[in-house]
Amino acid sequence: VQLQTSGGGLVQAGGSLRLSCAASGRTFNSVTLAWFRQGPGREREFVSFITGNSGITTYGASVKGRFTISKDNAKNTVYLQMNGLKPEDTATYYCAAKRGLLGERSPAVYEYWGQGTQVTVSS
Repeated sequence: VQLQTSGGGLVQAGGSLRLSCAASGRTFNSVTLAWFRQGPGREREFVSFITGNSGITTYGASVKGRFTISKDNAKNTVYLQMNGLKPEDTATYYCAAKRGLLGERSPAVYEYWGQGTQVTVSS
């Protein structure tokens, strides 16, 4: 699976951004897709995942209620809509994929990674 991430940028606190991750190379419905982020000097943090077939979603506690993950099967693309952004959301955001339909929060089980896109939220 190849993943191409886009959509990062600079935004003021309270603003919104939408990240996109285009996947190719494997049947889209047979993988679980996730977003992780990593800020300077911090460990990679789980943001959200969506399962391939049923579209079950789960969010990390720090983003729940503000971020929404979705996917467009026709475009083989997963999105992360980020609203109410805070300075602490500043990080490099990564799209990841794993074979199978069981969602996981640990980055260690994800086999495929996009290149990362920078999100910076100013106060």
